[in-house]
Amino acid sequence: MDSDSSPTSRPKVRCPQCGTLTVYSLSNPWRPFCSERCKSIDFGAWASESYRVPTKPDAADIDALEQELERSNLQNRGQPH
Repeated sequence: MDSDSSPTSRPKVRCPQCGTLTVYSLSNPWRPFCSERCKSIDFGAWASESYRVPTKPDAADIDALEQELERSNLQNRGQPH
């Protein structure tokens, strides 16, 4: 018997999506999720940008945003409000 088949040696974790206690091992193809459904829901949230990893803008990001704002302001100057 290999170590993965013993019930006591199989760690369990909470599914990040629904909270169900699930086996975290090679026998669970969706780990750390409990099912394909929960894995798909989580993937969909990342794909739709519902989840975001916070970052601090670097100097290049700030410069690009300032240039974009300046261009936008220049384009809008001639437009009636």
